[in-house]
Amino acid sequence: MLAFDPVEHVIPERVLLRWAETLAGTARTGLAFTQNQYEQERFDEVLKVAADIKASINGEANQEDAEGLVEEWMKTIRPGVPGYQTPKVAVGAIVTNDEGQLLMIQRSDSGNWLYPTGWCDVGYSAAEVIKKEVEEETGIIVEPIRIIGVFDGFRLGTSRIPLYSLLFHCKAVGGNLNPHPLEVLDLGWYSLDQLPGMVFGVERWRAIAEAAIKGEYLDTAYDAIRGPVWRGENS
Repeated sequence: MLAFDPVEHVIPERVLLRWAETLAGTARTGLAFTQNQYEQERFDEVLKVAADIKASINGEANQEDAEGLVEEWMKTIRPGVPGYQTPKVAVGAIVTNDEGQLLMIQRSDSGNWLYPTGWCDVGYSAAEVIKKEVEEETGIIVEPIRIIGVFDGFRLGTSRIPLYSLLFHCKAVGGNLNPHPLEVLDLGWYSLDQLPGMVFGVERWRAIAEAAIKGEYLDTAYDAIRGPVWRGENS
């Protein structure tokens, strides 16, 4: 029998988080559709296991934290299709100007620098949301050109909840720099070789931004398929 070495088999927190949220989503979707009491009991148990995993990520499992997660998740369950669990949707904007620069913001929630982002609002198309978000966060008016990336927030490490981010290339067409008082600590135009400190995930989107600045066309970027999905590279 092969010995198990816990030091060599430490599972990253982001992987545990993805597993926990996936189990929770599967259980909630099951509870939304099943009317079988036996299945309901099994899905309830899966939900509790998922809560224990997530509550353990930042240290030893806390029973109150786990129970709170179960209660929070149960509130999202609706019968049938409305209860089908899917990732939330966000948008991001690679905004370029005529000087070959990128519009960057320093986020108030983390202190990190990143391109403008925001949640998708009901009643707006994705392009309408990104135009609205950029102007609200920065004061800059933009024209969305095309989608240049579709990313899983778990993979990027940008979120602790399931989300897909639609990344647009946008061109600045007006407005003036005016940071949102609650969401933005600082902002400005920067060249790729002189980005501000603590830029989040730049290795994932630098090539995309460089192509946008140069007016080059790249195929829409997306996360590669892992193999196997649950234990593959960068799970």
